[in-house]
Amino acid sequence: MVSRITSTASRKDPEERRHEIIAEAARLAVAVGLERITLRAVAAGINVRPGLISHYFPTVDDLLVAACERALSDERSRLIPAEGTPLMRLAQMIARLEGGHADDLSRLWLNARHLSRHHPRLAETLVAQEELDRERLIALIEDGIAEGTFPAQDPLTACVRIFVAVDGAGAYVNSSLAGDSAAHHAAYRRFITDVAQWALGLPPDRLREKVDLVVAELSGP
Repeated sequence: MVSRITSTASRKDPEERRHEIIAEAARLAVAVGLERITLRAVAAGINVRPGLISHYFPTVDDLLVAACERALSDERSRLIPAEGTPLMRLAQMIARLEGGHADDLSRLWLNARHLSRHHPRLAETLVAQEELDRERLIALIEDGIAEGTFPAQDPLTACVRIFVAVDGAGAYVNSSLAGDSAAHHAAYRRFITDVAQWALGLPPDRLREKVDLVVAELSGP
């Protein structure tokens, strides 16, 4: 068994192997949390020895930072689409968040921000990832302003307000709200939509109608 794993590992190009290791660590980050990333866990996930992981990542902190960066980058492309009208792209983003389809992403951000308090390299990674998120959402907002869909004239201000709403709603992702009647109120469930409409100067329910359509599509029949 040992020789089989060793020979399998030796056949892969170093860049391919590094990519495989980071991808598995990123999967663990999203699925079970950054604290669960260990050299042994990643090795088990790709069927190699832990020593091979340490060859590429001498410490688990090195791997944790790389995994967080990869996971957040991958999720960004899914959360903020690049195709479609600005209004529909924004609706798709909000529908994933309000519909619970991006809860793993919200958990990862909460997890990473908590750990970054005592992890300077992780803190630097989060700053860089937040900047990339802002750039992507600002570009979407600028497209909407250019075509006359979004009345707002300050893309950065609108972007900041929307992301504050996203973070505020995401702060409850680990809470059990089943018995909380307020959690089912529209003001709670539609908080991101309502803030986005206000931040962009959209008429009442203009964005909400699109979000509802996307939520229905994501929920399936």
